[in-house]
Amino acid sequence: MSISSLHLEPIASARGQITLPGSKSISNRVLLLSALASGKTTLHGLLDADDTRVMQSALKALGVQLENHTQDQESVLLVHGCKGKFINSSADLFMGNAGTAIRPLTAALAILGGDYHLHGVPRMHERPIGDLVDGLRGIGAKIDYLGQANYPPIQIGFGHLLLDQPVKVRGDVSSQFLTALLMALPLTAHPRDICIEVIGELISKPYIEITLRLLEKFGVKVVNNDWKSFVIPAFKNAQESIYSSPGDFWVEGDASSASYFLAAGALGGGPLMIKGVGRESIQGDVAFANALAMMGANVTQGHNWIEVRGVDEAGLQAIDIDCTPIPDAAMTLAVLGLFAKGTTRLTGIASWRVKETDRIAAMECELKKFGATVSSGDNFIEVSPPQKWTIPKGGVDTYDDHRMAMCFSLAAFGPVPLEINDPECVSKTFPHYFDELRSVIVCSK
Repeated sequence: MSISSLHLEPIASARGQITLPGSKSISNRVLLLSALASGKTTLHGLLDADDTRVMQSALKALGVQLENHTQDQESVLLVHGCKGKFINSSADLFMGNAGTAIRPLTAALAILGGDYHLHGVPRMHERPIGDLVDGLRGIGAKIDYLGQANYPPIQIGFGHLLLDQPVKVRGDVSSQFLTALLMALPLTAHPRDICIEVIGELISKPYIEITLRLLEKFGVKVVNNDWKSFVIPAFKNAQESIYSSPGDFWVEGDASSASYFLAAGALGGGPLMIKGVGRESIQGDVAFANALAMMGANVTQGHNWIEVRGVDEAGLQAIDIDCTPIPDAAMTLAVLGLFAKGTTRLTGIASWRVKETDRIAAMECELKKFGATVSSGDNFIEVSPPQKWTIPKGGVDTYDDHRMAMCFSLAAFGPVPLEINDPECVSKTFPHYFDELRSVIVCSK
């Protein structure tokens, strides 16, 4: 049964241990790479949520064989690789609102060619894809817009690829466009090196680092020229698949999701331990732990865990920080601005505008409901804590954005009760988030 809102009483403390769900960014990348590789890949710890289900449904529609089974009391997914070319050359693919699914699939399908219709929910048709399409069209791929130019839905056909010139893509809107090209262009099995040139400043570099490290796991080592260009090596053996399965692959816990519990450990006193990510994580959002420490939290890290034990005696302090490397976890910092002494200023967040919702506008609106003083621009937000907390009238709206719902659950560490509207939107990446939160908190009443 659908729940329209969730009531949260003020939270008095938070302590315990959480094992994170798998990383969305890693899960959808390895699903596609496993599908395109030669051999079978067993995926351990794969995220089970809306976005990964979208990717799996699309892969099945393309003819990829996926098998769920249990191994050593663990649920795993066995992916039968298609050796660089999907079995079905035509398909109607519903992509929901999963950016990590539609962008790389668009690139892969455009490189391979076929008769493919990609579409999603209304918000997906408001999320730009034009820079990726321009880059693909520039090398001869055939992609048509079926609605507004530069946005899904799109139709992919058979193009004639020309790879003698560098492939150009903008880097300042979404790193997913570059990720999509990095994953798709090796499928050409081109006998000469392929160069991708980034136009403008590349944002979210840690997400590109994830892509590069996963490509290497599947047999392709890309040369990174100071984030300005990337070279995919020539492929000499046309008889073999460019991607090869690593056999078994373990997905890290989701570092963006870790931010909510790390913040809870700071606000609620802890100790609260997060298992699944640590100091050796390949995800950029693990740097949230460092930002939290800058605000005064007591943070310790191990290989595969992070623990927070409240904050220093001085309390939580506001910070001024460039969040370009941690765009998703930065939302948690904005909500922590409700509790920090001073004005918290977050910059490098322009990509918030093109996410599941316009997160800059949404965050400003909802923070003000608590009495906070908030200002924002195209690439920043500033938050000063309430002089007097107010109960959000009409509840906290979540805009069908999973991260809005999870971030604002932390506002319950304040002195007022609140309602979170449409809490089930967390199913996009963390279906059991509120159950996990309840397992580590004690409310005031």
